[in-house]
Amino acid sequence: MNLHEYQGKSILKDYGVSVPESMVAVTKEEAIEAAKKIQASTGVESWAVKAQIHAGGRGKGGGVKIAKSIEEVGTFADAILGMMLVTPQTSAEGKKVNKILVEQSIYYDGPSSIEEYYMSVLLNRETGRNIIMYSPEGGMSIEEVAEATPEKIFKEEIDPAVGLQGFQCRKIAFNLGLSGNAFKEMCKFVSQLYKAYEGCDASLFEINPVFKTSDDKVFAADSKVTLDDNALFRHKDYIEMRDETEEDPIEVEADKFELNYVKLDGNVGCMVNGAGLAMATMDIIKLSGGEPANFLDVGGTADAERVEQGFRIIMKDPEVKAILINIFGGIVRCDKVAEGVVAAYENIGEINIPIIVRLQGTNAEEAKKIIDESGLEVLSAVLLQEAADRVKEVLA
Repeated sequence: MNLHEYQGKSILKDYGVSVPESMVAVTKEEAIEAAKKIQASTGVESWAVKAQIHAGGRGKGGGVKIAKSIEEVGTFADAILGMMLVTPQTSAEGKKVNKILVEQSIYYDGPSSIEEYYMSVLLNRETGRNIIMYSPEGGMSIEEVAEATPEKIFKEEIDPAVGLQGFQCRKIAFNLGLSGNAFKEMCKFVSQLYKAYEGCDASLFEINPVFKTSDDKVFAADSKVTLDDNALFRHKDYIEMRDETEEDPIEVEADKFELNYVKLDGNVGCMVNGAGLAMATMDIIKLSGGEPANFLDVGGTADAERVEQGFRIIMKDPEVKAILINIFGGIVRCDKVAEGVVAAYENIGEINIPIIVRLQGTNAEEAKKIIDESGLEVLSAVLLQEAADRVKEVLA
């Protein structure tokens, strides 16, 4: 589950990580009031006004502005709220900005007086260990840094048996070129950041940039946080942070029915049970000349209702020109899948695209009988290659 910047910073603050004073606003008036409150508590004379969407590169799209007065805060808030913000990480249409973050500026003596670093904590899947990846080149795309100057990308791997050690924090601060009080502040920052990562069961914490101010304080000036969905049962308060407006509405609907759905860009809808079979099905569609329109796993305990809902979700994609249902009945029964297909036909109404069904395993014969006696115009297949050939035929 992805979080907004302000949500990630609230978690960081809970774990003692230094973050700038900030407030969320959804109107121009709220933004102005937030700026006044921040000024009263910190004494700042400038503020950052930031669009809150689940995408990076907001500054490049005009979603981050530095205001030098209360009036400018209102002007920038008015311009950013409601805009369709296009960044390198959004679609061409962009994402609508519904919230902004008004934050104290930490450019005390101007941009030239600060230093910016990159830092992230994530899992190295090759070793099964967490790593801290960092660079003295912050405030820009880490991909660009890795391509142009790979020697400026550092990694610190953490042994799960002992956790992050003090000498590793000191090594990170040293590699960033710090000394004196800034060195101590960075060691503390790294330690608290790692505690936040582990404590909230995150799969990613990315801070770009980490700021060192003119008076040697270290702040998380941004935060990109992804939480592990499988661990949310341990964090009921984090579940409330989910912003469904930032997600694909079809994927949100699929999640409500416990369907594993991912939208793709193809023309053949897929409904299968099991991730492995889903991957094989998408491969065979590709090899047959089609393009998978989605990944949809109905799971091992699918019943007729869930299959019908899966059918409805696939049909919401206007690019789908055919649907391939490929079920291997183990735990799930093929006859229940067949009942779901029939119910979908009856409840959805007229369906004008070809349906190819391959049902093998538990109660496959009963399933075939249900579909045959339904009178539906469904193309059946026994082998996976046969199903792929059917797809090729209907797309020709």
